[in-house]
Amino acid sequence: MNAGESVRSVAQVRAVASIVRLVREQFPAAQPNLRPWRDDAQTRQWDEPESLDLSFHFPGWSPRLQCRSLLLQLRFQNNKSHEGLKLLGVLVRGMTYDGERWRLATVGDWSLEGSHLPKAEQAAQLRQMCRDLFLLFDPKVHQPEKA
Repeated sequence: MNAGESVRSVAQVRAVASIVRLVREQFPAAQPNLRPWRDDAQTRQWDEPESLDLSFHFPGWSPRLQCRSLLLQLRFQNNKSHEGLKLLGVLVRGMTYDGERWRLATVGDWSLEGSHLPKAEQAAQLRQMCRDLFLLFDPKVHQPEKA
């Protein structure tokens, strides 16, 4: 679900602002987009209320990341009380106008997969960004060792 449409509380606004800050710490040139998905019937049928989706666009082609944009999809535990958000996983996709070039999912060994992978330094930045996102939502969560 678009982050810009799913925020319902001050705590969620703070969470989205913190997510944007964490991403921009690793990738300062990235410009946030809180509504990466179109608002049409076809897109709405894939609505997932447990996810928060946002994208970050670069001012041009990023040769080190091998993409023009990052699409972040954060999956949260279904929490009816809205007391706090528990992050279950993150999916980061490197995108171009042609579609997905690579992806990083926070399952297993957090390896990158795709046709055009980012440079090693940027892959490390992406993993660090994901670790920081987990720490943001639960500082006690155990993270895999740095790759």
